[in-house]
Amino acid sequence: MCEEQTVSLLDVLKEDEELEEEASAVLAGSDSDHCSYPQGYVQRQALYSCHTCISNGSEAAGVCLACSYKCHEGHDLFELYTKRNFRCDCGNTKFKDLQCKLVPDKDEVNTSNKYSHNFSGLYCTCRRPYPDPEDQVEDEMIQCVVCEDWFHGRHLGSLVPDCVGSQEMICESCMNQNPFLWIYADHLAAAVDHVTQDAKDVEGRGGHVGIYLPDNRTDVIESTSKRVRGEPEPNCRLEELQKISQNRTRTGAVFWPSTWRSKLCCCSSCQERLSEAQLNFLFDELDTVQAYERRGQNKDQNQGGHDPLMLALDNLNRVQQLEIIHGYNDMKSELKDFLQGFVAEGKVVTPDDIRQFFEQQQSRKRRRVDAGPF
Repeated sequence: MCEEQTVSLLDVLKEDEELEEEASAVLAGSDSDHCSYPQGYVQRQALYSCHTCISNGSEAAGVCLACSYKCHEGHDLFELYTKRNFRCDCGNTKFKDLQCKLVPDKDEVNTSNKYSHNFSGLYCTCRRPYPDPEDQVEDEMIQCVVCEDWFHGRHLGSLVPDCVGSQEMICESCMNQNPFLWIYADHLAAAVDHVTQDAKDVEGRGGHVGIYLPDNRTDVIESTSKRVRGEPEPNCRLEELQKISQNRTRTGAVFWPSTWRSKLCCCSSCQERLSEAQLNFLFDELDTVQAYERRGQNKDQNQGGHDPLMLALDNLNRVQQLEIIHGYNDMKSELKDFLQGFVAEGKVVTPDDIRQFFEQQQSRKRRRVDAGPF
């Protein structure tokens, strides 16, 4: 018979700390107390879509972090992670029966906001929810830096690199809508021969390998035209790359190294091209999700410091730590037994039931203290 795995208080606190760090990377970059609407179209912020307020799918709308707490508490919300250049919609004409509690006076609509099927809780080319109760395949979701949709790794049409967390991805559809991006991809990938065995296996099965741009192969593009951003450039770097671009199969998503934005040509014609395609943000290296997350983590560290519970536990001696850990495990076991009774009887657990449980715990603790030491 297999023994049940024991989880200590230290394990729980460590896991809780890791989850808080992940949350702070996204949420600490946004304001949880003040609606972001007065800031206009925020460069990047955490967003939510309220299915309770807008359920017919005819009107897409997004609300900021603060409004998700203050105006939509208890509602059915779709978490959109982060979006760029978005202004909070909470309380405008898209919400028929709701007024924003934080900023009541807002424009009727935000005409520059961009919406997608993500605002209906659907993602990827398969247009499925996430998490998907009908999908039994464990797969990572990756966000396109252009359209900002989320894609299953298996639906990208290319191999997902192991170091994907430090890279940016542009989906095949966005690449095809902006063909000049393939020129950059062709050149950066020219020095890469897809040497991994996994890539060869995919090609051998008749599949195709997406373009993978490693961080350590930037010498090719740098040698064509080195300059400091802002200085005059005699030649268009994109035109130079096009002359020596490789004939590659232009399919599948492209994974770009972390420094790829600094390699884009900044001549007047290229700036105009990106402006027409509404891709000006590609010139901004602070636009990236990684930069946003770093700001959130730094903000959280500056404000919160270390977890006081972890600090208190570190200051106890070994005997005291063991007493707390055993006490926690006992409480966990008793709470599990307590809740199983409700499951067996099909009852709903109420706040009063939980309050009664902890009152009983306190009563037992007092009886043990009154009884004296063992």
